[in-house]
Amino acid sequence: MNEKLPLDTNQGILEQKPAPHELKQVLETTCCIVGGGPAGVMLALLLARKGVQVTLLEAHMDFEREFRGDTLHPIVMENLDHLGLAERLLQLRHSRIRSFAFQGRDGEVKLANFQQIKTKFPFVTVIAQSRFLDFLTEEARRFPNFQLVMGAQVDGLLEEDGKVKGVRYRGQDGWYEVHAVLTVGADGRFSRIRKLANMELVQASVPMDVLWFRLSRLPDDTKVGIAGHIGKGVVIAVIDRFDYWQVAYVIPKGGYQGMRAQGLEHLRSVFAETVPEMADRIAEIQEWKQISVLSVEASRVKRWHRPGLLLIGDAAHVMSPIGGVGINYAIQDAIVTANVLAAKLQYGILSDRDMAKIQRQRELPTRLIQSVQSFMQDRVLARVLKSDKTLSLPPAIRFLASVPGLGSLPARLLGFGLWPARIHDKP
Repeated sequence: MNEKLPLDTNQGILEQKPAPHELKQVLETTCCIVGGGPAGVMLALLLARKGVQVTLLEAHMDFEREFRGDTLHPIVMENLDHLGLAERLLQLRHSRIRSFAFQGRDGEVKLANFQQIKTKFPFVTVIAQSRFLDFLTEEARRFPNFQLVMGAQVDGLLEEDGKVKGVRYRGQDGWYEVHAVLTVGADGRFSRIRKLANMELVQASVPMDVLWFRLSRLPDDTKVGIAGHIGKGVVIAVIDRFDYWQVAYVIPKGGYQGMRAQGLEHLRSVFAETVPEMADRIAEIQEWKQISVLSVEASRVKRWHRPGLLLIGDAAHVMSPIGGVGINYAIQDAIVTANVLAAKLQYGILSDRDMAKIQRQRELPTRLIQSVQSFMQDRVLARVLKSDKTLSLPPAIRFLASVPGLGSLPARLLGFGLWPARIHDKP
């Protein structure tokens, strides 16, 4: 027999009571968002501030993860400024990237200079994603119609007459159901919701994988942000994580076992040659278990929605790490979703036409940036990875970077995208 529990409207975090395994406890909400990443948390905040009852389900007990996207581009900062949150966010520990550059045979080449574009925030903000998510959820808790459930493992969709009506999840103390007018899958590249809904995923060919590892950050290190390096058959990015350096060591797709066969000494040697200013600390890598492997993917679903269900962020389109745009496109998905649906969800109204409108607004910018990423992967990175010598960047890219005015085009594309999404309402 189902027991309906009222939502706790005081704490912002749903307090679950123990229940026998066979007893379902049913929660009622207007919008159930699965996935507490940037897209899910931003959507929850935007809907909550418009008076929509929102339940946000996150599978983990906290937001701490390694190797998540930590870059907020100017379009995100401008939207946060619209909400009156940007200056408060910038009081948290962060760094600012004012240009993307690669160091190679031709010296340093700036691929995107954000100081050349007109914006209040002419930089990319690097901030730990866990702190960013904590910041947004604290803001969302100001609204009594926002509920956050941590440790919620979704294992099923609730459907009736072909329409999704919510989800079933396992909490820390039993099984629960959430009944909702709209269910949103914002649960990342390995989306459980996408799999449960059998939504077709179109995969693109990606020629690379990435090895991730940490190196110590010394007190006299002056470099901040992200630095790229092109070496002999290798591309390495070094990312400032404040307390340590995160290294992204790009390898050919499926090349990890070959790297292991060559041994750690080979990896250390290549790194030291490519990033000589950090050669003194690569010896910190003593075991392969210190290294994580990211299998790089790029994909999208053909149709982002079904009756009662919408996918956004990486659940709808998996991005390559090139340019660090994934988090920003996910947040823009959330903004468009709130723009289109907030007013109607206040009255419990939802149509397939509205959800199709969300896909129409977001699909073209997403496919464009994926095409740009594919170009960089196929024409630049793949070429470098196949070479036994240090190569120059393609002439077209060096020309674009060298001509005054033209250098702002890559920065504008990365910083705002083709069709930037902005919050429509006044805060």
